[in-house]
This record gives sequence, C-alpha cells and structure tokens, in this order.
Amino acid sequence: MSKQNCLLPRLILIACGSFSPTTLMHLRMFEIARNHLMERGAFKVIGGIMSPVHDAQRKQGLVAGVHRLAMLRLALRTSNWIRVSDWELQQPQWTSTVDVLKYHKDCINNVLKDKAEGKRNIVLPHWLPAEVTERTEEVHLKFLAGADLLETFADPQLWTNAEVEGMCSYGLVIVSRFGSEIEKFIFESDILSKYSRNIELVTNWSTNNMSSTYIRRLLKRDKSVKYLIDDDVIEYIRKYNLYNC
Repeated sequence: MSKQNCLLPRLILIACGSFSPTTLMHLRMFEIARNHLMERGAFKVIGGIMSPVHDAQRKQGLVAGVHRLAMLRLALRTSNWIRVSDWELQQPQWTSTVDVLKYHKDCINNVLKDKAEGKRNIVLPHWLPAEVTERTEEVHLKFLAGADLLETFADPQLWTNAEVEGMCSYGLVIVSRFGSEIEKFIFESDILSKYSRNIELVTNWSTNNMSSTYIRRLLKRDKSVKYLIDDDVIEYIRKYNLYNC
C-alpha cells in the first residue's frame, strides 16, 4: 500500500435495507463505490456495513430478520471487508435510518477515543474492521445507496426533512445508472442542493439493475435465479421455503 493511500481520510460505507433476499447487486454496489472513491484519491475505504431493517417495517416481501441475517452472512462469506450489523434487528422496534447511522458512528468514535487514551485490549463490534485502531484520526461513515432510494427522499410519507438533512450531514454515496437524471433530482431538491458537496455520485456502467423484488417474483413463479443471487442463498431459500419458493 502506498504512503499516499495510508494518509487518506478513512471511510466506512454503510447500507441499510430489507435485503430480502440479498442480491449480487447489493454486494457489487459496495465494490463499485470503493473503486470510485479510492481511484480518485478521496478516501481510503476500510470497511463496509450492511444493516438489515427491523421486522416491524412490515414491507411487502419482507421475511423474518433471522432469515435475512442468515442470507446476508452466506452472501458475504467470501468478502474480506464487508460485514453485517444486526443492531437494527436487535432493537425492540423499528429505528430510523439516521439513528442507525448515529449508533454506528458513535461506536466508531468510542473506539477511537479508547485508542487515543492508550487503552489496551479494545473490544471491537463484530462489524468494525481492526484497521480502525491503527490510527486515532477520524473514521468517516457515509450512507451507501442506489439512485432509486435517493429519489424516495422527495416522499414526505417516507422521510422527514430532518431525517434527510441528518443523513446528508454524514454524507451520501449514491450509485446511479448511466443516463439517469440524479443530478437533476439533486438540483430540484432544496435540501439535497444544500448538501450537494456531501453527496458523492458514482456511475454504475453495468446494465445489471437486479432488485430483490424481481428476485422474489422469479422465485414465486418457480423460475431460476442462478447467477443472480449466491448459490448458498438459493439453497437457504429452498430449505426454509421462503418467498413461496
């Protein structure tokens, strides 16, 4: 690793969602974002977090959290930098996304504080990479999402202005398809325009736009989903008869 990369601000990406089931595009989004950020010398991306939403959200097609957590762990078994956080699932009720970001950022800051104070045997949350303790400088946390999620910010039934501002204050990394009008959407939003410098846009040049909704539809119709989701995840879905498979 070059000396220049070692001196870059450190960053952890976090994605929140249903992950019902986890698709390969969910995982690929992390790789696309990390490539972009590190190639342009913006950050040294040291970790990724996937946080499945609480069962109380009761979104259509949402299977029990225990299954979604198991599928995520299966899908991530070969990743050396993306981890699963089950904190949302362990809460007594649904937690807003901005509060999820706050919890994970506070945990990171507490670890850095212990490191700065010279404490030994620091216990790290299972979703936090050991590399965090190599230095005491800030580790940034940014919300990773697709352009479709960003566009839901305009729906007041889904997001309050305070929630959008809170998430923008952490920073957004948005992966959009080639030819999308995400810049226009940001320009037309007063809040997003205000925080435009804190929104990193990453173009996904692949035409793959696979969604969990589409995967569930194929499963329900007894169609093949091989090469769209992990083989072990497919076997898990069959074993527990999820999504009317």
